[in-house]
Amino acid sequence: MLRVVTLNIHKGLSHFNRRMVIHDLRDGLAALDPDVVFLQEVQGLNQRFALRFNTYPVEPQHEFLAGKKWQPVYGCNAVYDHGHHGNAILSRFPFVSFENQDVSDHRFERRGLLHCVVSVPGWRRNLHLVCVHLSLHERGRSRQLETISGRLEELASRDVPIIVAGDFNDWRRRAHRVLGRGAGLREVFVTADGYAARTFPARYPLLQLDRIYVRNARAHHPVVLPRKPWAHLSDHAPLAAEISL
Repeated sequence: MLRVVTLNIHKGLSHFNRRMVIHDLRDGLAALDPDVVFLQEVQGLNQRFALRFNTYPVEPQHEFLAGKKWQPVYGCNAVYDHGHHGNAILSRFPFVSFENQDVSDHRFERRGLLHCVVSVPGWRRNLHLVCVHLSLHERGRSRQLETISGRLEELASRDVPIIVAGDFNDWRRRAHRVLGRGAGLREVFVTADGYAARTFPARYPLLQLDRIYVRNARAHHPVVLPRKPWAHLSDHAPLAAEISL
């Protein structure tokens, strides 16, 4: 059994960008002690933050959050004059491989699909992890969902365990059908409760934007992590679940 968490960290800033909360995020994740963490809006470099906040970490956010507890992999998606950001996966288990696929629909909204493979002790097959942060626009999001489905369809047919997690921006709830039809993925909250979890905005969640999908694996005890302290650390609520073969 392994424990997974997914969270859009909002570039390490509080809900209205007033405070740098990356240190609190690290403490919160360490207290949860998951085996795998899916992160979105991770700042690989931001020179403005370094000037604005005295306590801003020297190392990239994914390395700072990982510390000595996890191994980090970062997929850079958006690059600008003062830095870049993207998705990241932190894993207690060794990485076998990783690839960041560009799934951007246009140049003004850069998106990536971070696909990692890890070796889990006691599991006969390697575990495939996919971290995503999909488009705000319906057309781009639909194309990205088809890309995810197409990439994983052949893997799913070989009984390879798969976890796909992240910020889907899917308020119309169309991802369930697309990912279920092609790759046979099931969303863990839908399976357990009949509906996806409400995660945005974190303080008073209304929209079902964040998800955890699995294939060839079982999910147990999916939960939305409590507003205190998480609603003060991001604009998205984190999700957690236990996964077994």
